[in-house]
Amino acid sequence: MSTREEIISSFYSQADEDGRLDRSRHGQLEFITTMNFIHRYAGCSTRILEIGAGTGRYSVALAKEGMDVTAVELTEGNLAVLRENSRGITNIRSFQGDATDLSRFEDGAFDVTLVFGPMYHLYEKDEIDRAIDEAIRVTKSGGVLLFAFLSVYAIMYANYLYGNWRAGKEENFTAGNEVRHFKEQVFTGYDVAEFEQLFSQKPVEHITTAGVDGMLEPLEKRPDFEMSDEDLEDFAEWYMAFADKRELLGGTSHLLYICRKK
Repeated sequence: MSTREEIISSFYSQADEDGRLDRSRHGQLEFITTMNFIHRYAGCSTRILEIGAGTGRYSVALAKEGMDVTAVELTEGNLAVLRENSRGITNIRSFQGDATDLSRFEDGAFDVTLVFGPMYHLYEKDEIDRAIDEAIRVTKSGGVLLFAFLSVYAIMYANYLYGNWRAGKEENFTAGNEVRHFKEQVFTGYDVAEFEQLFSQKPVEHITTAGVDGMLEPLEKRPDFEMSDEDLEDFAEWYMAFADKRELLGGTSHLLYICRKK
């Protein structure tokens, strides 16, 4: 059987991860909203760690703003693109590594820790706990952590209303409608309260849980969807006022759990 690392590496070897946040309006909104939240807690002298940095879209952007950035990425293909994208930028360092083992870093080494990919691809409770614990460990006391995760309900609305509903339901839910997590999903989704419960015994204080791309992913597939650059800018400004409203969270594909280390 393939390992988690093999399945993830195989997926990203065929995916255009480098262009994901540019080629759609929901991707562009995700980037705008996420950067807005990062900027609430990070400035030009901030020591940033991004775990699951992909091809470096956030890490490179933050380094260009003057932040001291360390990027960790699991897959060699994404890491190679990240290093090419960050060529010549002296305040960014990149490493191959897994979120469950950050032993190369000392306790409390970073002001802000971004966990922007791993929680999509961790399925076993012990690995999930290790990833959360490691991110907390390397963050300073009083530092802020941002964990990205997926809404299982948004996964269903965005991907399984095209004659394939039953397949999606069987993949993401048990017969009793409990959320499933297993590595062959590649991307695993959560109920919002279920994800928040992962932190109930951790030494962190919850700040907020927010959606970052609204309902644009399923809506963008409509043939009559239209959003100009000007509309996107206006929509993004409006959306920031409601990004963490509880009643909207289940409909957004990508979310952030934001907390402060005690």
